[in-house]
Amino acid sequence: MEKKRFHYAYAIVASCIAITCLPCALVLSCAGIFFTPVSEFFGVPRASFTLYFSILNIMMMLTLPLAGNHLSRLDARKVLSGATILSGAGLLGMSFGNSMPWFYVCGAVLGFGMAPLIYMAVPTLINNWCVKKVGFFVGLCMAFTGIGGVIFNPIGTAIIQSGPEGWRMAYRVFGLIVLVGTLPFTLFVVRSKPEDKGLLPYGADEVTESDSPQAPAAAVEGVPASIAMKTPAFFALAIFCGIITLNQTIYQFLASYATSFSDTIPAIAAASGVVASAAMAGQAIGKVVLGIINDKSVKLGIIFGLACGVVGVLLMWFLPSALAILLVGAFLFGIVYAMTTVQTPLLVRSVFGSADYTNIYSRISMVGAIMSAFAAVFWSFVIDSPGGFPLMVIGGIACMAVCLVSSFFALGQKDKLPKQ
Repeated sequence: MEKKRFHYAYAIVASCIAITCLPCALVLSCAGIFFTPVSEFFGVPRASFTLYFSILNIMMMLTLPLAGNHLSRLDARKVLSGATILSGAGLLGMSFGNSMPWFYVCGAVLGFGMAPLIYMAVPTLINNWCVKKVGFFVGLCMAFTGIGGVIFNPIGTAIIQSGPEGWRMAYRVFGLIVLVGTLPFTLFVVRSKPEDKGLLPYGADEVTESDSPQAPAAAVEGVPASIAMKTPAFFALAIFCGIITLNQTIYQFLASYATSFSDTIPAIAAASGVVASAAMAGQAIGKVVLGIINDKSVKLGIIFGLACGVVGVLLMWFLPSALAILLVGAFLFGIVYAMTTVQTPLLVRSVFGSADYTNIYSRISMVGAIMSAFAAVFWSFVIDSPGGFPLMVIGGIACMAVCLVSSFFALGQKDKLPKQ
């Protein structure tokens, strides 16, 4: 029996994992460990320093169309290597900061570099290189944004605590890890398309149009971006992207929710960090599970993810006194959190096809990027209102209902769209 040969698509997957585990995790998933030490070092309100993170998200939103255009036209090695250099340079630049405007400039540099890395790299490369297991590979790669956070948050925290200006050393170490760990992949391993290596996409020799929705023919069909952006389906997916991002941001307040029980249930308040970790675990596992489900049915993936989210917030709301139930609820909410970076690109691919995928997805991702800049402020106002955390739960369920309607509407428009 002949053994299956190694397919270069696996090297592409490894490169995507390097991108999500290193620059994406170090810039985004580990940002929070610097907020308090840096703001205290300069004696400024935390909001003054964390403004750089809003600038980062706004810059990502502004540059996503450019990133999508470049990835669709230029050699992915050049685009992703340039983005990696900017991300590493931005982190190194943060270590030399002596005033808030300096951090804001570095935030803009980081945003410019992160736009193609966090939003475009994985779905674009996997979409180009695979016609089988697309959902699984996207989910697996995106899971490493959370896994990278689990690995590097404790390391960064230890470096920060090593001295009065340990945060500077942590930024330098992170910047060097980004450059040294990622550039070998983006420079020497990444290839834009299988044709660049004289290959067919992964699975192209195994599936046929009759037995899989991901047949080779589907890999080159799709709606042109110029047409797609004028359709109701495009706006429905833009709404989905923005609202699922808004809903995802509730994660940032789960620890605060647990802490709110400090006077009534001290044991729950003491476990606030564990609650956040349970959600992060749900996010990492959820990305892989959602990817596998989407390979069978995109609709089932939507229903599964949103159902987990609704059940999760209801468990946390109605049964917060039982720590085990609270952790289960947080874990389930982590699964709907995972939909932001897994379900969104797979939905875009399912509705609009692959022919002009990069340009379409980059525009839809703009909505999520701008929502990221303001979502935390929105939920802060909600929590500080008379409705408090119960209103946040109701708001989250409303968000998930909107996502269900908008995604199913977009899928319902699929057969009405012209293909090229």
